[in-house]
Amino acid sequence: MKSHIGVIGMAVMGKNLALNLADHGFKVSIYNRTTAVTQEVIKQNPEAGLVLTNSIEEFIQSLAVPRKMIIMVQAGSPVDKVIDSLIPYLQPGDIVMDGGNSFYKDTMRRYQLLKSLHLNYLGVGVSGGEEGARFGPAIMPSGDKQAYQEVESMLTAIAAKAYGEPCCFYIGQDGSGHYVKMVHNGIEYGDMELIAETYHLLKTAGGKNATELQKIFEMFNQGELDSYLIEITAKILKKSDEKTGLPLVDVILDVARQKGTGKWTAQESLDLNVDTSVLTSAVFARFISEIKSTRVTASLLYEDNKPSVSVVSDDIVESVRRALYASKLIAYAQGFALLSAAAKVNGWNLDFAAIAKGWRGGCIIRAAFLNKIAQAYQDNPDLQHLLLAPEFAATLKEYQADLRRVVILAIENGVPVSSFANALSYFDAFTSKRLPANLIQAQRDFFGAHTFERIDEEGVFHEQW
Repeated sequence: MKSHIGVIGMAVMGKNLALNLADHGFKVSIYNRTTAVTQEVIKQNPEAGLVLTNSIEEFIQSLAVPRKMIIMVQAGSPVDKVIDSLIPYLQPGDIVMDGGNSFYKDTMRRYQLLKSLHLNYLGVGVSGGEEGARFGPAIMPSGDKQAYQEVESMLTAIAAKAYGEPCCFYIGQDGSGHYVKMVHNGIEYGDMELIAETYHLLKTAGGKNATELQKIFEMFNQGELDSYLIEITAKILKKSDEKTGLPLVDVILDVARQKGTGKWTAQESLDLNVDTSVLTSAVFARFISEIKSTRVTASLLYEDNKPSVSVVSDDIVESVRRALYASKLIAYAQGFALLSAAAKVNGWNLDFAAIAKGWRGGCIIRAAFLNKIAQAYQDNPDLQHLLLAPEFAATLKEYQADLRRVVILAIENGVPVSSFANALSYFDAFTSKRLPANLIQAQRDFFGAHTFERIDEEGVFHEQW
């Protein structure tokens, strides 16, 4: 009996995805460039029934026609090398899927290459880390819909389930699946930074210790902030360090690394003229975290000029909770605005309600209020911007005063809150009937004859300043 599907790449994600497929009754062939790695996976999981293959040719021959395979290797040139090694052994109708974190333009290029050879290529965004891959990730597939339908039963079987639905929906054409995964990661950066700023503000200006913070985040997770990231934050704050007895989070170096997908989101927002300032500020926050030694030097240089911290009353906790929720809404709205712009530029027909539903389980940004986002787009598929949805507008009208209070409190106490501040600034700009851009355009016309438009006449004008 031939295998239903094959997985190439036996690092953590590939191995766990293969085992997930096997758990759901699919016969799975596996291949890794280093055969010893493949053999170890078989040895550690004898009950899975995985089929060991020692070469690409053997791997292809082990699969039922039309052959279906998932590439789970490092993004970039390694994916191209795997595809080049597969092509000589494939036949028309075979389906190649890339489940890694590939850049969407690479996926579009590979899609066109394989299409010219009468082969099917699917860009499959997978979110949820190693645990998600093993027990149920959020899956964002794109490519020809007919090819997706050939593998749909497999992908929906292994995907996370939320509210009775699999977290796997067909996204759209060519590279749209990896684009949606990229924006997911951009939102993830913003969400994490907002939570970190909440923690820092409550600890610094709120005078809360780790035990108190843990209880606060547990409380947050019981309400409208219910989400995976809030949940794990509470768990992190509960963990003690075995060596020192201190909260483990307090002995972790304050330097946050990244793999680049948040940076891709920021770059895309610049290319498409979309303000994703909350998401982008989170990328910058990681940059500045990396210059630890310089920050330490600067803290000593300016310590006499920094405002002294004044611990505030407990009522700040509710204001911070509201500010966090409002800022998260704005962060997600920026992400969906970027998706909307990308859909227009690339000719993608994206279903935003389905995307929101697909993020409700398995992935890192899964959160209860994604149901509200999905409902907003179901109620109005032509919704111009998420912040114009009636429910979210009502929330921001009520919570924006808390967001102002929190930003002011942070500024007065010298606590950096770039993502909170950007959320507030975005909200104020978004809700402004008139901005000072008229002066900027006048300056551009003054020094470069770039022209301007008038509020009382049609046409383009230039002034002899």
